[in-house]
Amino acid sequence: MQHTVLLEKYPPSQPCACEVCLAYCRRPGWWTVEQALLVLHEGYAGRIMLEISPERTFAVLSPAFKGCEGGFALQSAAEKGCSFLLPDKNCELHATPFLPLECAFCHHERVGQGRLCHADLERDWNTPHGQLLVKRWCRQMGWWDLLDSFGLEWLKK
Repeated sequence: MQHTVLLEKYPPSQPCACEVCLAYCRRPGWWTVEQALLVLHEGYAGRIMLEISPERTFAVLSPAFKGCEGGFALQSAAEKGCSFLLPDKNCELHATPFLPLECAFCHHERVGQGRLCHADLERDWNTPHGQLLVKRWCRQMGWWDLLDSFGLEWLKK
């Protein structure tokens, strides 16, 4: 799905620090493919992690869990939260052009709409353009030659 269409379909919500909205901040939201490209250009490659779809058919670049920066998303690190979430519970990316669309959109007043946003972001990443960016990041971070050893050779196709 086109970046502009997603930005129009999922506009930013009002900032909120309630427990529900802060819970969204602990689990990194996803960028659009175009947002992730800007994030890479800005020099944040080492703060990103690679998430693999459950079906192992595509991958997504997202803000890293603490401890997964520059590597793969590990379930064991999920409880540590997003590496951009500061100790004072503020987000390092908030009020910047690099705040993931999913983070900006999700809000306690938008019950159930987060799933729709996530599904559209999945479709955005499960494209040749999205997977090309994943491949570029894998090369940049030195993972390319190691993908086979993790059973991720399909990412090279």
